[in-house]
Amino acid sequence: MKFKAFGLGARAMGLATGLVMAAGLAAADPLEGTWQTAQDDNGHFGLIEVKPCGPALCGKLVRSFDSSGKQIKSANTGRTIISETVPSGNGQYKGKVYSPDRDKTYNSKLELSGDKLKVSGCVLGICRNGGTWVRR
Repeated sequence: MKFKAFGLGARAMGLATGLVMAAGLAAADPLEGTWQTAQDDNGHFGLIEVKPCGPALCGKLVRSFDSSGKQIKSANTGRTIISETVPSGNGQYKGKVYSPDRDKTYNSKLELSGDKLKVSGCVLGICRNGGTWVRR
C-alpha cells in the first residue's frame, strides 16, 4: 500500500512540476525580443536581442547598420549591450547598458511603453539619453 500511495504522489508531483515549468515558459517578460536601437554618434544603429540571463535580462547585438540602413560588420556583434536588467515596476527597468560608440557602460533606466523603449543611463554623474528603441 505504501508504494502505491507513493507512486500516485510522484505522478501528481511530476504533473505539477510540468505545469509550473510550462507556465514559466509562457510568461515571457515584455522586454524580451529584438529591439532596434536609436542611431549612435556615428549614425549607426543595431538590433539587440533581449533574453533572460540568470535572474535578469540581457541583450546582445545581433546586427549592425550604417546611417543609410545597410548592414555592416561590427566588432561588437555578439557583445552584451544590456546586462543585469530587472523590472522595477510600471514598465520600468534598471540595469546596465553598454554604449559601443563611447566604449562605456552606464547604469541604465529603461522605460517600456508598447513597442517603444526609452533608454538612458549614467556613469560617474555623466548621464546620456540613449534615445528610443523600437521593437522589431
